[in-house]
Amino acid sequence: MQENYFQNKRYLITPKELKDKLPISQEIKKQILNSRKIISNIISGEDHRLLIICGPCSIHNIDEAIEYSNFLKKTFSKVNNNIYLVMRVYFEKPRTILGWKGLINDPYMDKSFNINKGLYLARKLLIKLVKNNISLATEILDPNTLGYLDDLLSWIAIGARTVESQIHREIASLVTIPVGFKNNTDGNIFSAINAIQASAIEHHFISLDQNGKICIVDTKGNKNCHIILRGGKKPNYDKFNLLKCEKALLKVKLKPKIMIDCSHGNSNKDFKKQILVIESIISQIKEGNNSIMGIMIESYINEGNQILNINNYKRLKYGISITDGCINLQTTKNILYKINNELDFILKKRLL
Repeated sequence: MQENYFQNKRYLITPKELKDKLPISQEIKKQILNSRKIISNIISGEDHRLLIICGPCSIHNIDEAIEYSNFLKKTFSKVNNNIYLVMRVYFEKPRTILGWKGLINDPYMDKSFNINKGLYLARKLLIKLVKNNISLATEILDPNTLGYLDDLLSWIAIGARTVESQIHREIASLVTIPVGFKNNTDGNIFSAINAIQASAIEHHFISLDQNGKICIVDTKGNKNCHIILRGGKKPNYDKFNLLKCEKALLKVKLKPKIMIDCSHGNSNKDFKKQILVIESIISQIKEGNNSIMGIMIESYINEGNQILNINNYKRLKYGISITDGCINLQTTKNILYKINNELDFILKKRLL
C-alpha cells in the first residue's frame, strides 16, 4: 500500500496569484534591469566599482529592514563613485542541524509556519525597498520560492551547503540575474567553480511555472556567475588563496573575478573580525590585485546577535540579528567610507 505523505498538506498561493496581489510597475522593472546590468558589468570588469552586498544575516523584522535600507541609501550616495551597494535581504536560512528557517518559512517566529504569509511579507518588503531605490540581493535555498520574488532581485547567492546541488545550478542557468556561488563549508573552491561552468550552459529540467503547474523548463545558460570565497575550516581571503582561486578559474577559461565574504569562515564567525578582512582586501587591491570584484558584509542596526526561542520571540531587542552576529550602522559606515576613500582612483586604474 502506498503511503499518503501529504495527508497534512496546506495549499500554497501560486507565484502568479501573489504577483497579481502585489504587482510592480514598468518603471520598477526598468530600474531592476538596470541594476542587474551594472552588476553584470562589475563581474565582467567593465565597471570599476566594487560590488558590496551589505545587510543583516537574515530579515526577521519588517520595520527594522526598512530603517536599515534608509541608512544604506543615504550612505550609498556618498560612496557611489567606487562602490555599488546592494542590500542583503535574506528570507531563507539553511540550518546545519536545527534553528529558525527564516521569514518565509516561519514569519511569526512561533512555529506556526504560515508560509503563505511569509511569501506575502517577503514580496511586500522587497517592493517597498525597491521603491526606495535600493538594489536587492538574496540567497535562494528552496528553488520554489524564487518564482515569487525573482522580478525584484538584482543579485542572488547560492550558499555553501547547496553549491553542489544540481537543482540550484539549473536555477542559476535559468535566471537572468547575476549569481554568486559560495565555496563549500569546508573551504573547497572547486564545487563553486564547477557550478559556474554548469550554470553557463543550457539545461532541461522539471519545475513549476507561475501558475504552479508542473512543466519542463529549457534554459539558455547564465554567463553572469562568479565565485564567493567565504572561508571554511580556515579563512581563504589571503593572497595565497586568492592566487590559487585565480589559477583554478583561468584553468577552465573563466575570468578570475572573485567576491569575498567577510563573515563566516573568513572571520572565524566573529562579526567584529570582518574589519580585518576588509583591511586585507584594501591592501591587496592597493598592491595590484585585479580579481577582487566584490565584498559581502553582515551588518545591521545594532551589533551582535540574540538567541531566538519559542519563549522570547515577542521580547526580542530592536535592531539585533537573530541569526549570525552583525556589525552596527556606525561601523558599517566607517568601513564603506574607508573602502571608498582609500581605493579612490585605484579602482579606476584596474580598467586600463
